[in-house]
Amino acid sequence: MSVLNGAEAAPAQPRGPAATARGHAALPKTQVLVEALPWLARFHGATVVIKYGGNAMESPELREAFAEDVVFLRLAGIRVVVVHGGGPQITAHLNRLGVQSSFVGGLRVTTPETMEIVRMVLVGQVNRDVVGLINNHGAFAVGLSGEDANMFTAQRRPAIVDGEEVDIGLVGDVVEVAPETINALLDAGRVPVVATVARGEDGNVYNLNADTAAAALAVALGALKLVVLTNVEGLYADWPNSDEVVSELPADQLQDMLPTLSSGMIPKMEACLRAVDGGVPQAHVLDGRVPHAVLLEIFTDDGIGTLITPTVKEDAVAPALAPSTGGTP
Repeated sequence: MSVLNGAEAAPAQPRGPAATARGHAALPKTQVLVEALPWLARFHGATVVIKYGGNAMESPELREAFAEDVVFLRLAGIRVVVVHGGGPQITAHLNRLGVQSSFVGGLRVTTPETMEIVRMVLVGQVNRDVVGLINNHGAFAVGLSGEDANMFTAQRRPAIVDGEEVDIGLVGDVVEVAPETINALLDAGRVPVVATVARGEDGNVYNLNADTAAAALAVALGALKLVVLTNVEGLYADWPNSDEVVSELPADQLQDMLPTLSSGMIPKMEACLRAVDGGVPQAHVLDGRVPHAVLLEIFTDDGIGTLITPTVKEDAVAPALAPSTGGTP
């Protein structure tokens, strides 16, 4: 029997059945960690741009899960950028003011009066909420908008309806990205959270579609992956005739499918095309209604959602890659 500080210490007791059972019960957790290991190695130091919106932004439980995912990625050594919209919040504020919301081709019609509200809600409310949510789990997030340091330069974007251009007001498309501010924040270990408004070449402030803004930023940053959170499981093969989700699709096949998609899905798929055509290896559409959807996609073998990859040229030799499912490096 040993003596500690003048007192006899009790002899060590053997681990009983209960302790052994607890050890065995923890084994599934170790399997999860082991499964994540190759993806942790693959994504460490890489840039991932996440477009945050939809139900993942509205449900308190999903909001917390998303913030935890972002902080996990940051602590795993991934350079995370969050680009957010705020459509439901904008619509709610407009409704309170008695202003009718209208959409053309999946894009919000934005008058000068509406733009004032869009800017106020996105920059002054939603951005601050997302920054605070992430910082509750780790003081990493820094909020900014596309106007800051002229990160985005916008140009008026018409909607296309039945092949015809339709003016929808102060809705812009990103024509230039200055990523220096974002890179400086990433180098400092921060998580930039970007509200999607931007000044145009004509001096006007424009409402940007968050999907396309995230894609443009992913290209400018040389991101390894663009993640777009949606309110559906992914891209359906033949909606509404079938609810089968396409797990992986090359860009050329997605281009062919675009005319058949719903108006709400078109901007998301166009964003994925813009990303992969611009050199981002992967764009992934995930179901934001699934808790921890981002972690499930990046760090598990099965993954979720629909993966968009660049078109493979017939005469090109494909490089050796890890499996395209799951973490999809």
